[in-house]
Amino acid sequence: MKNLKRVLFILAIALTCGAYTSMAQIYVKIRPNRPHYERSVAPSPRHVWIDEDWEPRGGSYVFVGGRWAEPPYEHARWIPGHWRETPRGDVWIEGHWRH
Repeated sequence: MKNLKRVLFILAIALTCGAYTSMAQIYVKIRPNRPHYERSVAPSPRHVWIDEDWEPRGGSYVFVGGRWAEPPYEHARWIPGHWRETPRGDVWIEGHWRH
């Protein structure tokens, strides 16, 4: 029983730390350059083009846009991500699917 409490305590701490790190924001003073690419043909009529999209990796942003994605559910529409200016610098607000 003592081991079970210890394991649950360690698991709770690990999950809490993981939640805090996933909410971390990366601020940049100069926005990264968006690479030039050519849009390919859609794989199907259902696919939606995701133009500009950035992903935080290793303390900076990596371009992951310029791709086709299939909506996760019917009537979903893609809300594009955007850069938001803050007093600390610019931060990327991720795009997402919405009904």
